[in-house]
Amino acid sequence: MFIKSLLDSIRTTLKNGGIENFEFESVCIIEDVFKQNIYDMISAKLECLDCDERVAQCNVMAQRRIDGFPLQYILGKWEFYGLPFKVGEGVLIPRQDTETLVDYVLTMFKKDEALKMVDLCSGTGCIPISIEKHLNNVECHAIELSTIAYSYLLDNIALNSSKVVAHLKDVLEPSTAESFSSLDVITANPPYLTKHDMENLQKEVSYEPKISLFGGNDGLNYYREICKVWKPSLKVGGMIVFEIGQNQEKDVSNIMVENGFSNVAIIPDLCGINRVISGIAL
Repeated sequence: MFIKSLLDSIRTTLKNGGIENFEFESVCIIEDVFKQNIYDMISAKLECLDCDERVAQCNVMAQRRIDGFPLQYILGKWEFYGLPFKVGEGVLIPRQDTETLVDYVLTMFKKDEALKMVDLCSGTGCIPISIEKHLNNVECHAIELSTIAYSYLLDNIALNSSKVVAHLKDVLEPSTAESFSSLDVITANPPYLTKHDMENLQKEVSYEPKISLFGGNDGLNYYREICKVWKPSLKVGGMIVFEIGQNQEKDVSNIMVENGFSNVAIIPDLCGINRVISGIAL
């Protein structure tokens, strides 16, 4: 069997299994198993000689995918902001939407500016690690409650040779916030799905940890608590930056204003959906 034939087979399996992005995902699976660029292998007319185990592995991965298991978990890694991140069951999958938050923070501060930053609900660490790798003088902390997600956070700090400092703590616990002061910026992609959202999850999203998804009946619990608990940890003029769910910008803006934040800004993602909101501590 040539690689081209294997690619056609995996592509057909995914397409018939209802995978919308079957072209891209079939390439991801084969490249992950063979550890080579698919087009280089096709150009070289690489034959799968003595590759029965790898062909079988590709087929198993394709079957898991059509059963609904997330591609990112199957591969065990995913790229975010041009950097590699280990992922797996028990940690939220980094998404391109969240790159909007990183973009925004990086446009707000100079590359060599001295900054003190904390990222809340860090998960894989994709937000703080990406920011830290693009700024030269930032003291960056990442806080995560889940022990499973925390292990991924530590792995990804090491994988990216990052200087982010990880903390296994509850971001909603006042004592956690009290251990930080004079912060220039707080970032967070907190759980923000509503009760209705949780009852209607896409199958692949249902594999992700509920603790990282559910934000209370109205999806706003974390915004309320974080704004209240963490504002004293920011210096006057310090910034808080949240990722938000679709159509949450008005409610989150009100929560921020009620807790002493001004200059509230709403930033859309590449699809034009309001994805990020920021405010300045008075």
